[in-house]
Amino acid sequence: MKKPRRFLVWAAALLLSAPALGAQQFPTEDPVIKAIWEEGMVNSQAYALSQTLADSIGPRLPGSPGYDAGADWVIKKFEEWGYEGWKDEYGTWPSWERGITHVDLLEPRIRSLDAMILAWSPGTNGPVTGEVVAVPASFTPEEASAILSSVDGKFVLLGPAELSCRPNDNWEEFAAPGSFQRLQSDRQARQQSYRSSLQAAAQAVGFGPQALEEAGAVGIINSSWPGGWGVRRIFSASTRTVPTISMSCEDYGLLYRLAENDQGPVIQVEAEASFGEPAPTFNVMGSVRGTEKPEEYIILSAHFDTWDGGSGATDNNSGSINMMETLRILSEAYPNPKRSIIAGLWNSEEQGLNGSRAFVADHPEIVENIQAVFNQDNGTGRVVSISMQGFTGAGAFFGDWLSSIPGEITRHIDLTIPGSPGGGGSDYASFVCAGVPAFSLSSLSWSYSPYTWHTNLDTFDKLVMDDVMNNATLTAMLTYLASEEEEMLPRDTRTLGTDPRTGEPRSWPQCRLPARTGERYFNR
Repeated sequence: MKKPRRFLVWAAALLLSAPALGAQQFPTEDPVIKAIWEEGMVNSQAYALSQTLADSIGPRLPGSPGYDAGADWVIKKFEEWGYEGWKDEYGTWPSWERGITHVDLLEPRIRSLDAMILAWSPGTNGPVTGEVVAVPASFTPEEASAILSSVDGKFVLLGPAELSCRPNDNWEEFAAPGSFQRLQSDRQARQQSYRSSLQAAAQAVGFGPQALEEAGAVGIINSSWPGGWGVRRIFSASTRTVPTISMSCEDYGLLYRLAENDQGPVIQVEAEASFGEPAPTFNVMGSVRGTEKPEEYIILSAHFDTWDGGSGATDNNSGSINMMETLRILSEAYPNPKRSIIAGLWNSEEQGLNGSRAFVADHPEIVENIQAVFNQDNGTGRVVSISMQGFTGAGAFFGDWLSSIPGEITRHIDLTIPGSPGGGGSDYASFVCAGVPAFSLSSLSWSYSPYTWHTNLDTFDKLVMDDVMNNATLTAMLTYLASEEEEMLPRDTRTLGTDPRTGEPRSWPQCRLPARTGERYFNR
């Protein structure tokens, strides 16, 4: 459905130069838009909400006490703001709780090391001391068999150490001619050699973390370095009975060089972790019923689960706080919406969009009547891009809505029209595949990678509160405007053309079933 007037209004708005911050002007006299600005930019609660969630509650793995505590806190806040809050159960997940991790180098010298066990790793049941051995960057299946026969009672470094833990831009700025190129060449050769060796040994003798564990290793140590100062990625363990330990680039390299040069590294590890029985797993929900079209819905979408290397501040406290603050703002500025508004803070996004996929599968009566989904999930930065996800009529509506929003917010935003449907990556894809107009509010990077995406540095101090406030104000305004819209957003979709890899026509993404248990993480 074409709406040329909407595009003309939007284009005219974009041609106006935005006023300087502090000299606020509004493109409309709409009192609700002004009230949303006042609540979102002047009376913001984003800092207090963010600090509590990151510092006091902390990270929220599925099945962890942190997730449960966070859910209870969110529901209490929803109820304080006059909304209904509840836990929408969709399966079970075994519980796991992290305790302390201490790793200390004892020989050939004393040093406390920067390390922690990975999510869902077993602990040590008290301090364990052992020699450290390193799997070389290049090895044959026969050598892999010899390694398996020699690791009993030892900690195993699995994967070659980085040749340098300096970021590339540091090398580019300071290195002598040819030096950085040689480093890159050597680094690539080591990584390729290791991948080839590991693949061949896995096929020939089943070599890998579980084989080392079964051979008597008392722990597996790795390091996943994304290329920045002091940062490492921290995901989940694959061992069943002994700990898998993530170590900083620098300290992993220290152990690796000591082992590689036969200098006798010995470490002591004390790691606490406890497993529990399967318990209900759930999304955290909040809602207000619409006054005129209660059976039509706007969904505020963000995933509530996090990895636990840091505090989850930018992945995805920032998105969750956006949606919480949006509801708080609307409770003051737009308490009686025309359409029903639902906040969905999803569980287990990091394991495959499981919470949002379950919601789509379990609530078809809501899904078929959704006006729009607004999702945020990629860091703390202000929203700078919104794709229409292949919905051909959506751009007209966004053009009209953005023309009503102050230029301090809209001047940053590019619309991709008509865009292409997202097949994964974040929870909006769980709705797009079902034909629902769902939109990712994509943010400015702020070095999301390498520094905060799934890392030990994803902590409260990395949040940029001006941008968090900007995003909550934007989301509240979009929610209000979408709620007041006379029409439902059309669900017409674009022709996707031909896949250049196959020569076949591309098709709309298919919805996938959610994983409703954590069996793959707890098959121990």
